[in-house]
Amino acid sequence: MAEIKYEVTEKLGALSEPVNGYVKELNMVSWNDHAPVFDLRPWTVSHDRMSKGITFSKAEAKALRDILNSLSLDD
Repeated sequence: MAEIKYEVTEKLGALSEPVNGYVKELNMVSWNDHAPVFDLRPWTVSHDRMSKGITFSKAEAKALRDILNSLSLDD
């Protein structure tokens, strides 16, 4: 299996508290030397390990923002 290269280019924010050493975060990540994309996944605090996640282009992130803004998320 080919090695996957990544670089967290910008930390945007954490969505949860650490659970089993992992924190769900939104970051900008460059995968295999490509342009950075929005990346949402659990990371260890040191960012040396990650779990499964999802990436978004800028257009997809804007569409997600618009969807979330249209929802009533009050408890």
